[in-house]
This record gives sequence, structure tokens and C-alpha cells, in this order.
Amino acid sequence: MAPVAAAAAVFTKFLIFLFISITVNSTVIPITDMNLLEFPLNLEYFEAEYFLFGSMGKGLDAIQPALAAGGPPPIGAKQANLSPLVKDIITQFGYQEVGHIRAIKKRVPGFPRPLLNLSAEAFGTVINAAFGMPLSPPFDPYANDINYLISCYIIPYVGLTGYVGANPKLESPVSKELVAGLLGVESGQDAVIRSLLYERANEKVVPYKTTVGEFTVKISQLRNKLGNDGLKDEGLKVPIELGAEKKIQGNVLAADEDSLSYGRTPEEILRIVYGTGDEKSPGGFYPKGGDGVIAKRYLTR
Repeated sequence: MAPVAAAAAVFTKFLIFLFISITVNSTVIPITDMNLLEFPLNLEYFEAEYFLFGSMGKGLDAIQPALAAGGPPPIGAKQANLSPLVKDIITQFGYQEVGHIRAIKKRVPGFPRPLLNLSAEAFGTVINAAFGMPLSPPFDPYANDINYLISCYIIPYVGLTGYVGANPKLESPVSKELVAGLLGVESGQDAVIRSLLYERANEKVVPYKTTVGEFTVKISQLRNKLGNDGLKDEGLKVPIELGAEKKIQGNVLAADEDSLSYGRTPEEILRIVYGTGDEKSPGGFYPKGGDGVIAKRYLTR
């Protein structure tokens, strides 16, 4: 190739690279990474608000209002009736989620907090769907430690699987570093929640006749059904053929046959958190749907 032609080819490639990338905080991040990095904000906003309100009775608007960016306040969020130990743990989780939102927004512009429905009724609807019938009395996530921890089982793990699913699709080392850091703490939170529940797995959830372990199994089955992409969710007890090395039924951590974390796509996550099984149909915890390029893409179809 002639020197002039070679130089032109190099310059053309450079222009293409600039076209498909955007610079944030002096770091060039490909557009595909941008979309994948901003999508988890939908879950991080949920977790931050739910943990902060559950433990302290106040959310981002009181703790870090700039991060909410003027988004509407969550519906029905309130302080839960927690023991000192669980309150302390959930408070830590809440502040950790504030850091997660800030970390993501340092790399991508992001978007304001979407409208979230964190009411007892919203969680009760999920539990009713998991059981295939209305519970009586309705499930109240804010009533006590066990109910609140069960409610924490519903969504945070979904975000974890999203990071696992996104990581191999990322192009930039900066993006992968961020997701690895987020995934590490999200995994830790999930492990703590599952461990606290596992300790009481055989206890009945008052006033129902169902154990804590059975609640987790039904919630996981519902998430598998809504996600519509096979087995990616497991309760605290599993058939022995799904246990670690097919040798045990205890399942304090959910993982595949090689004990690796399951991954989910944004589409699967939207199906689950909307509670509709359809990424194009908002509802559940997101009455108006999620935000960001990926979520909006489906809302306009």
C-alpha cells in the first residue's frame, strides 16, 4: 500500500473510532460500553433507595440529592422494623449503593432516578405471583427482619447477574475494571442476605405456613419464569442434582454446575423487574419503565 493510502486508511480508522466512542472524564469509552454501564443504574437506584429507606427512613434526596438528578421520589418507601444488627447491615448496603451510583456516573453521563414503586403493595404483588395466589394477610416487606430480608432477596441478586452477563461484552479495560469492582460488592451483599436467610431457612414466615427457604425457592422460580431464558436462579435449598458437585442440597450461594455465577442480559432483567415477563411492558417496581439507551429502546417499540 502506498504511503499516502496507508496514512489515509489509518486516519479513517481513527475517525471511526472517535465516532463510535465518547470521552467522559478524559477516558475514551466505546458507545457499546456506555450503554452497558449506564443500564445498571436502574438497579443501583432501586437498591440505594430501598436500603436507605429501609434502614433509615430517608433516601437519596436526603443523603446525596445530586445523584438523584431531580428524578421523582420513590413511591411507598419507608423505614422497616429492623433489629439493630440487620439495620446496621442494611445501612451499610445503602451507603455502598450511593457509592455505586457515583462510580458509574463518573464514567458515563447516566440519567436521573427513574420512578420506583417501593410500596408494600408492589412487593406483595411479586410474592403473590411467586406463590400463584394472594397471600392472606398481604406480605409486608417492612414488617420485620425476615420479611425485609426476603424482600431484599427479590431484586439485588438480579443486578448481580446483570454485571456477570455484561462483563464479557465490554470492550474497554476501564469499563471492565468498573464492573469488576461493582460485582465484587454486589456479590458480597447477596452472600450476606442469603446467609442471614439460610440461617433461618427452616423457620416459618409468620403468619404463613411456608418456611423462609420455600419463599426463596418460589421467588427464584418466578424470576426464572419471567426471565424466560432457562435456569439462572436458585433458592436456598435445591434438588441434589443442582447442588455443588451434585452432592448437597444446601445452596447458600446460587451457581451453575461448575459453581460459577449465572449471567443475565438487560432484556432478561427488564422482564423480571417489570414483573411482566416482557421487556417492552413496564410495571412492577418500574411503573414507567427503566431509563437509559437499552431500556428506552424497548419502551419505544
